[in-house]
Amino acid sequence: MRGLAVGIDIGGTKVAGGVVDESGQILHRARRSTPHRSTSPKVVEDTIVACVEELLESSDGEQIVAVGVGAAGFVGADRATVVFAPHLSWRNEPLRDRLQARLDPPVTIDNDANAALWAEARFGAAIGESHVVMITLGTGIGGAVLVDGHVTRGRHGIAGEFGHMQVVPAGLRCECGNRGCWEQYASGNALVREARDLITAGSPVVSDLRERLGSDESALTGPLITEAAQAGDPTARELLGDVGEWLGLGIANLAAALDPGCFVVGGGVSAAGELLLGPAREAFRRQLPGRGYRPEAAIVRARLGADAGLIGAAELARAGG
Repeated sequence: MRGLAVGIDIGGTKVAGGVVDESGQILHRARRSTPHRSTSPKVVEDTIVACVEELLESSDGEQIVAVGVGAAGFVGADRATVVFAPHLSWRNEPLRDRLQARLDPPVTIDNDANAALWAEARFGAAIGESHVVMITLGTGIGGAVLVDGHVTRGRHGIAGEFGHMQVVPAGLRCECGNRGCWEQYASGNALVREARDLITAGSPVVSDLRERLGSDESALTGPLITEAAQAGDPTARELLGDVGEWLGLGIANLAAALDPGCFVVGGGVSAAGELLLGPAREAFRRQLPGRGYRPEAAIVRARLGADAGLIGAAELARAGG
């Protein structure tokens, strides 16, 4: 299908949208805050529709041939139902049909990590790669798999939920209901939790972070910790290094199972760059089964940044992928 498409990326904190052309360029943008998870699913639906309608109006009369939505949750094999979203209020939500009833262009739903992977494979860090694993580090961890150039969604549509692999038996409680999930140790939430624990304990090693926060400890965020690390704060660097080690351990497990040629790391936490990926590569090499006797997959940072989800959602919708 040729023409412009709208891509919508729904995360735990924001709904980002754009009008995307066939080369992956974003021509117009829209953004809304994600309603709190305690509100009804319809409130999130209203936010998506408002975002799409703004983009349709901004297209200057050019035809929008499709709308693609990348949702942060388990999307069923029907590509229509959000089965479960740990960070949103969707439970077996028929999202595609609800949106299609309110929008004219054809609507496609997919997992947000699948959308980000497709964007990176088509226009970003994984161009030319046939076997790719995408890891998205944000509030939690998302993931997606490309096999022989095709997104692999699994029998029930829920493949790639790597963040909920158990890495620590009886470990920290996860919002998915289990304990010890990978995202409890290698995500933005994990980074902030560890920093907050140090601050609450009154540790002198977080004096730089405490100074940055001032009197508002609620302002502690992953980007603030990354900013401190990039400015040379040793504790912030150590915290990112810890998350990177957990990241590398999980990637080694995925390499054992999937044997890709490339791992692409995206999401907000990937903004830390080598402060995160350096420790991840070191841990990966230590944990990789058969290390020294097998090809080692590259671990690279995503190129499209926060735009990957909406670009990929638009491209999947346009391609019917």
